[in-house]
Amino acid sequence: MVTLILFIIIFGVVVVSHEFGHFLLAKANGIHVVEFAVGMGPTLFSFQKKETKYSLKLFPIGGACMFEGEDGLETKEGEISEGSFLKASVWGRISTVFAGPFFNFILAFIIALIMVNLIVIRDPVATEVLENGAAAEAGLMDGDRIVSLNGEKVYLYEEIQLFTMLYESGTVDVVYERDGQRYSTVLTPQYDETTGRYMLGISNAEFVELKGLDGLKYAWYEMRYCVKMTYKSLGMLVRGQVDRQDVAGPVGIAVNLVGRTYEETKDEGFMNVLVNMLNITLMLSVNLGILNLLPIPALDGGRLVFLLIEVIRGKPIPPEKEGMVHFIGLMFFMVLMVFLFFNDLSNIFLN
Repeated sequence: MVTLILFIIIFGVVVVSHEFGHFLLAKANGIHVVEFAVGMGPTLFSFQKKETKYSLKLFPIGGACMFEGEDGLETKEGEISEGSFLKASVWGRISTVFAGPFFNFILAFIIALIMVNLIVIRDPVATEVLENGAAAEAGLMDGDRIVSLNGEKVYLYEEIQLFTMLYESGTVDVVYERDGQRYSTVLTPQYDETTGRYMLGISNAEFVELKGLDGLKYAWYEMRYCVKMTYKSLGMLVRGQVDRQDVAGPVGIAVNLVGRTYEETKDEGFMNVLVNMLNITLMLSVNLGILNLLPIPALDGGRLVFLLIEVIRGKPIPPEKEGMVHFIGLMFFMVLMVFLFFNDLSNIFLN
């Protein structure tokens, strides 16, 4: 029961922030919002205020902010009302569509700002270079600060861990700081039988003490880390490097991520549970923001593609044609949701 409540709260916060972004910019651009819905499926509760219906749906796995004339299918030629989505300027529509993902990033930053004041933050400093490890062989010493790995900037020790988790083969170009000077070297991570992954051969025990505006800086680093983790995971998914067991839908997130995290941390006190739930919310918010910006029909990114084409052409794609493309995309996502549902059940009960 606790898992379900936590899941509903986390998903509710993430979804409401996304849809509220659409809602706020729609109002600012004079677009009528027909319905602001939280959840999917049959309506449990709703009320009408001015032109907008606010509703709570049965399944807490999504939401919607529906605009008047958004798909163009119900609008007869020459009969576009003043508050229609199609009546707004192209940049007004772009800002309205983009606002959903953007508000997810705003939420992520706020959560990260709370988190950095509750968690232990580790700088990417090699407080101990392990003897005979890859780093030692490359000339790194205790106290060296890792600046970049293969050209990717590093701000948190967790980014080094993420790099080794995704490492496949080859040498690694390392830029590091020692006594205020920057140096570069090349190393080859060594496979560790104990952890089952490649390691650089360094450990870290240097914790950051936040001062002044440090919280803002490290909140940005935490959000940046989640963004990096998300797009790298998407890259692995596209390349077929992710197993079916690693893919999760709403049920899998609720049971495997939220549920198991709660069970593993509840004995460590409320603060530990809170930090872990905030971290899950942060990751989901970043994930939702990035996924919605992908140029796929029915997603915000797909709609932005049509709007940018309109900017370039100087006139919109016929609404009925765009609506059909998004409808096909919606059907695809419905099939995907069915697959994820049964995949989650398989992972929960058969693995």
